[in-house]
Amino acid sequence: MLKRGKVVLFYPPYDGPPLGAPLCLLSLASPLRQAGFEVVVVDAAIAPDYRARIQREIRDALCLGVSVLTGPMIRGAIEVAMAAKLQRPELPVVFGGWHPTLLPDQTLREPFVDIVVRGQGEMTLLEVAEALADSKPLDMIAGISWKNHGVPTQNLERRVLPLDLLPPPAFDLTDFDAYERAGGARILAYATSVGCPYACNYCTDMVVYKRRFNALPAERVVQEMTGLVLRYGIDEVALLDSNFPVDLPRALAIARGIRDSGVKFRWTFQASTDFLCRMSLEDVRLLAESGVSHMGFGTESTSASVLKLMNKRHQRVNEMYETARRGDLAGIRITFNLIFGYPGETEADRAETLRTMSDIAARFRSVSFSPNIFTPYPGIPIWPQLRALGVREPQSLREWMNLPLGANTLPWLQGGELARLRRMLEYFLLHSQLCRPARLHSRTRKHSWLRRAVHWTVRWPIRWRLRFSRYFFPWELWLTRLSERPVERRSLVTGGELPKAAANACSEAC
Repeated sequence: MLKRGKVVLFYPPYDGPPLGAPLCLLSLASPLRQAGFEVVVVDAAIAPDYRARIQREIRDALCLGVSVLTGPMIRGAIEVAMAAKLQRPELPVVFGGWHPTLLPDQTLREPFVDIVVRGQGEMTLLEVAEALADSKPLDMIAGISWKNHGVPTQNLERRVLPLDLLPPPAFDLTDFDAYERAGGARILAYATSVGCPYACNYCTDMVVYKRRFNALPAERVVQEMTGLVLRYGIDEVALLDSNFPVDLPRALAIARGIRDSGVKFRWTFQASTDFLCRMSLEDVRLLAESGVSHMGFGTESTSASVLKLMNKRHQRVNEMYETARRGDLAGIRITFNLIFGYPGETEADRAETLRTMSDIAARFRSVSFSPNIFTPYPGIPIWPQLRALGVREPQSLREWMNLPLGANTLPWLQGGELARLRRMLEYFLLHSQLCRPARLHSRTRKHSWLRRAVHWTVRWPIRWRLRFSRYFFPWELWLTRLSERPVERRSLVTGGELPKAAANACSEAC
């Protein structure tokens, strides 16, 4: 087939190891290639010379597409887009992804952005590329914002297509060996669905997908996942679904199909505890038999008043315990995400959450935690309340790039209160880590005995502190720092450790 032009797709650098190839770019590449376009994918995670690579590729390119998440990834996007405009001022630069979708007008104000693709981008970007290749106007392409002779223009919304009508992502463009070298594991990022039926007030997912669950049929999922594992020697598949088991019969059919296929690999997903608790213990064991090794849950808080403020009425504490119990019995690791500093939360609410989660940690050793300070992402429903409370909303891409997950910009959580929260979290994380089975990482038997002695010394004082919220003179922290380094943040997708400043690129990689 005669090539109609080259489209260069770029995924900016982010903190932390890569979770496989960026699924968003592979999904965009597939319909473009079917239509006869040459597609070049440049992922900064595996291309240390990505600037030079893009400079070479855009010399004869039709356009440059950049996928952007809120936070530090924006820095690399700005850098590359500005360099592209210096090299080829006439080259159309297209921004898409979560952040431009949530703030298309603000994104389009940047001089180096010509077009913004909003929402589901596969067919939208294809139509943009076709219009550019044929020198046709952009005014009839649904789902874009663009500059019409310098004037910002908003085209009509695009109707969302069922996922099953879209072609499979172009996984053959992936250098799996390079990702294995960069991340230490042969992982495939894959999505069986998008969207979640819930309307949590802090969540961008409900803004982007409008609470609509859009899923691939179980048969296609099983066929694609097992086929990709065999073709590329994949060890683990990380599902990027917002809430995998929304359709329980479908979720179980996928697990059953993978188990019965005989193809062995690990796979992980995110969910809400209420959906897992609708499964029987036998169903959860089926997940384990099919290879599920980790499940992540956005539990956020155990305070009824905070859960109500978050609009998480579906979240119940007894289901958190039951989820931990079932995961433990099935041998599946679990990570509970926690959010602190939410508007309206009190210290009593925080103490209640830490006591409950500490009890879960003591009972079920397969559970880990990832506590975060509330981050006000763009477009979330409570921005009017946040503005009234004194939170300043960033007014440009450059301001948003300084907002990594957990970066505290909350006026009500400063000074001594913030320091006390961090002290509470240090004790909580240390306690939860001491509750987990000891790992054989000691250099000598003497060091191992010393470590166990330290654990025996501090375990009960730490439990007393968490129970009664007493955090003065933290001698236990000083002592255990000699041998312990509690993991502060974990990926909800895989349960793996994340660096302090890492944005939530794993859960938003679509």
